[in-house]
Amino acid sequence: MSKFEGDREFDLRPDETYARLTDVSFLVGCIPDVETVRVIEADRAELVLRPGFSFVRGTLAVTLQLVERVAPDARFVLVSKGIGSSSEVQATLTIAESATGSRVHWVAEVTSLGGLLKMVPAGLIRGAAEKVINDAWDRIERAMGEGK
Repeated sequence: MSKFEGDREFDLRPDETYARLTDVSFLVGCIPDVETVRVIEADRAELVLRPGFSFVRGTLAVTLQLVERVAPDARFVLVSKGIGSSSEVQATLTIAESATGSRVHWVAEVTSLGGLLKMVPAGLIRGAAEKVINDAWDRIERAMGEGK
């Protein structure tokens, strides 16, 4: 399906960056368009999103699960379900030391689309996903006190 990848720099030490980016509660606060948070546990959250995309009506129930946490890597699975639509995304983070603190290499892959989302043109899905990913990283940077 679709794969997205990039790097982000933080002024924090790698262990501090890793601690923040594996804190599910912290991450939920950085996700755009959250309407309600139903459950937050150490490695799992359930929330409701109201995305601002014309091809997704109403709300999406999303489960964010931290499925692997072995420093310097972490792996997440995000499952969303809405009226007539579903998706699964797997994301990995690898944190390494950099000259200014730490570098996060991230990969997000849409592993399944169901229902009406299967009929949405791939370019439209890709553009929407890139916007959500960039918005989330921008929020993470602000929340971690970064301006880069």
